[in-house]
Amino acid sequence: MHATTQLSPPLRAVATPVGAEVYRGLTAVPKTLSPWLFYDAEGSALFEEITLLPEYYLTRTEAKIFSENADAIVAAAAAVSSTTRPRRELTMIELGAGTATKTGLLLAAAVRRQGQVIYQPIDVSSTALDEARLRLESSLPGVIVLPRVADYTDGLGAIHDRGRQRLVLYIGSSIGNFDPRDAQQLLTDIRHQLAPGDCLLLGTDLVKPEHLLLAAYNDTSGITAAFNKNVLNRINREIDADFDLDLFQHRAIWNASQSRIEMHLESTESQQVSIAALDLSVEFEPGETIHTENSYKFTRARISTMLTATGFGLVKQWTDPNAWFGVTLASVI
Repeated sequence: MHATTQLSPPLRAVATPVGAEVYRGLTAVPKTLSPWLFYDAEGSALFEEITLLPEYYLTRTEAKIFSENADAIVAAAAAVSSTTRPRRELTMIELGAGTATKTGLLLAAAVRRQGQVIYQPIDVSSTALDEARLRLESSLPGVIVLPRVADYTDGLGAIHDRGRQRLVLYIGSSIGNFDPRDAQQLLTDIRHQLAPGDCLLLGTDLVKPEHLLLAAYNDTSGITAAFNKNVLNRINREIDADFDLDLFQHRAIWNASQSRIEMHLESTESQQVSIAALDLSVEFEPGETIHTENSYKFTRARISTMLTATGFGLVKQWTDPNAWFGVTLASVI
């Protein structure tokens, strides 16, 4: 493997989140990039397209679970209480809410139950949050949307309960993008910001036959490939790199030993990429990859173990008839 030429990068370049992550990831062995880099405006739009693909079962399967069980989910969360905090009206907080397409099903159930619900979506995209607020407030008059532009991995410290019982929504199997140790730390951090009687609703993709998993991350229309490559477009634009997207190909593989789908960008030939803002030259051998994403798949037993280890108690779990996706309600213990 060719060596990467590392000079001291300009401090203002690595002081930006994108610059710091690109420098860290492309000077590592093997090369990696964090999946949060996918979600610029173009990447977010591509992901919305992915959720509509016939191969991408995750979004529609979870939405079907919500459409069939929203009232039961909200009722189960509202029934949770503690010795120090009796049952109160629910307020919902969603981590990584995006445009909150599926969340309306749960919010509608909360409105049916209590007449009005405060919804606090957290996301890094102000555009997505604005879209969610306008749609939800127009279609569900009982919903009060209080958006917060932030990285939810920073925790919930600025989110107050407003005298209500909190139901944190962490859906879409976003937890699967974290390595097990990081996932456990994230859930622990969430738990520390909550109080007895508060709940977590966790969406998780379940282990299933390999051909179904691979198809979901390597669609025939090539939209997932475009989504993966868009991270190189973003680096080119934001920190003055010269990646040639035609010299990289999208790869999705099933790593059975780690129970995860991996997404990679594979160099098709020997090449050198310059990143001017970082004073960095990165060399690639043919077949060398940048590991851009993991998507862990879970068993029900592993979900229960993970929640218990992070201070939550399992309340109830819902799944689809094929057991492709699970939605788990857990309470703070």
